[in-house]
Amino acid sequence: MAQKEVGVGLVGYAFMGKAHSNAWRQVKHFFDPPLSPQLVAICGRSEDKVKAAAEKLGWASYETDWRKLIRRDDIEIVDVSTANDTHAPISIEAAKQGKHVFCEKPLARNLREAEKMLDAVVKAGITHGVCFNYRRAPAVQLAKQLVSSGRMGKVFHFRGTYLQDWIVDPNFPLVWRLRKSISGSGALGDLAAHVIDLARFIVGEIVEVVGYLHTFIKQRPLPAEEVGGLAGRAGQQIGEVDVDDASLAIVNFDNGAIGYIEATRFAPGRKNYNRFEINCENGSIVFNLERMNELEVFFRDEGQEVQGFHQVMVTEPGAHKYIAAWWPPGHIIGYEHTFVHTVYDYLRGVAGEEYFEPDFYDGVQCQRVLDAIERSSQKRKWVTVEVLPEIQERRKKQEATPAKKRGK
Repeated sequence: MAQKEVGVGLVGYAFMGKAHSNAWRQVKHFFDPPLSPQLVAICGRSEDKVKAAAEKLGWASYETDWRKLIRRDDIEIVDVSTANDTHAPISIEAAKQGKHVFCEKPLARNLREAEKMLDAVVKAGITHGVCFNYRRAPAVQLAKQLVSSGRMGKVFHFRGTYLQDWIVDPNFPLVWRLRKSISGSGALGDLAAHVIDLARFIVGEIVEVVGYLHTFIKQRPLPAEEVGGLAGRAGQQIGEVDVDDASLAIVNFDNGAIGYIEATRFAPGRKNYNRFEINCENGSIVFNLERMNELEVFFRDEGQEVQGFHQVMVTEPGAHKYIAAWWPPGHIIGYEHTFVHTVYDYLRGVAGEEYFEPDFYDGVQCQRVLDAIERSSQKRKWVTVEVLPEIQERRKKQEATPAKKRGK
């Protein structure tokens, strides 16, 4: 029986646009999604660039106006992979048009925008999802399984860091990620949002934070395209950096665990160092995205003569989620595969086979934590994080369902 086709429209063709394009194109070649995604149209402001992107990335057509794209009858899913300032208007209008919405993280620039987006998709009754793709690394899925099954016992600590180094040079230009009006925040929303989502996914809800944000370089050269040529400090072609370069937070979870979350783009030598360690009563778990096919696990009940961290290669079909669709054991997968896994599960959500998470409720809950960290830094005090009732209800149902029945 032929798969039902579903038209996809993608807004954005840069870094994330490429990752999402690859995922939509590859998913039906390795998995058996209930819907066959058709790459109908890609959208961008520059006609020359978006036309080239459409040809290179495999899209059947292109648009230069996202409003036109989401009104097309041949598009049922709108994928929002643009800069943060356009997430809200595109997602809200797409929902009003009855389109399913799949949006990059963070959900919005701020909590107010995120809540408006959630309200729109709930009213529309469509399938909504946030692309926190690291949830779907097989090693992260194994970490989730070990904790949620009770095998690790009570969780004591979550220690998460996300370190990069791409803006250490003071002559690096004032790109959109360094402007609050577009990005909403710096390392906090760009990197810490991922750590917060992983912490929520594996450990539980964050209910209290104390945070600190810091900007090391407060002025940067304007991008060359904004000043009609080469920009530099000598000519005073500079602009103000009004987002954080680094963020730190101590967090408390609703289950009694405590945590530490750090994000920075000022860690020389760290390219994409997304690492967490979870300490529990029966052992510990360590994950590092730069070695994403591995999970380090320590169990206290092993014999003393062999006690120590075990490096598990998470590539065994049948034992590790998603791996059966790929290669033989030991033949590792990469960054792009986490997006394929994500759109596969999202297509299942659109088809009604299984509810997709993280959804816009998760996006808003993450945004609540980000907002609390920012307010804490400003006030120099602890800030409470309220948990959405829908999130609380969902967790109760999940905790009441055995792990095996959840397909983990």
